[in-house]
Amino acid sequence: MTKPICLIIGAGAGIGGNVAKKFASHGYHSFLTRRSNATGLNALIKGIENEGNKASGKIVNLMEEGSIEELVTDIETNLGPIETAVYNLGAQIGNHTLENTSHKAFEMGWQLGCFGLYRLAHTLIPIMKARGAGNILVTSATAAVRGNKGQHSHAAAMGGRRMLCQSLNAEFSSAGIHVAHIVVDGVVDAPDTVGRLLGPESFTKLREKLGGSKDGLMLPEKIAETYFHISQQHRSVWTHELDLRSFSDSAWWNS
Repeated sequence: MTKPICLIIGAGAGIGGNVAKKFASHGYHSFLTRRSNATGLNALIKGIENEGNKASGKIVNLMEEGSIEELVTDIETNLGPIETAVYNLGAQIGNHTLENTSHKAFEMGWQLGCFGLYRLAHTLIPIMKARGAGNILVTSATAAVRGNKGQHSHAAAMGGRRMLCQSLNAEFSSAGIHVAHIVVDGVVDAPDTVGRLLGPESFTKLREKLGGSKDGLMLPEKIAETYFHISQQHRSVWTHELDLRSFSDSAWWNS
């Protein structure tokens, strides 16, 4: 019997990789994609397989024309039905003043943060609609609900991501498609994202200060539990938007 597929777009060692692991442990075939680092991708897949679960994946440059569309078609044709798709692609380019935010950088944030999700939905939702069911879980950020200085590209991209999720829900929830916009309102203990932005030394210091049993960093394996829970909700109590943060952080509206 074909296993249902959980497609993770943006599968690093943080949220994406842990979501893949969680779904695979519950009988899904997790299909992982990322833009680079085949060694890291293969390590995630191998780790899932070593636990006796199913996973595969590939490196995909999702900014290339047709890449998302070809990915969805290939999985649906050759692997199985995508029951849940997780759009976990980041669009953070760092803090830059307006004058130091180039047209290219701003457009890249939009391509990754908003247009890529549109392309995934445009390709996958008609397939899910024909089956009468499907989940699209979208990782988002504080910037989706609050713009800060230096975040022109990121805030525009994430704000667009949030509105796109609302529009998709308005059009397709009655057809059985569950879209959840998940605001990650805090710092995730993720070496592939936060670690890359901060650099190894600063990230190590941050982990020493807030990580481990202190629970000041958001643990990706715990975030993954929420993603799986949302995917299993009955349609009478669907979550369409929620925000997650560590107990020690102030909420975005109090910061």
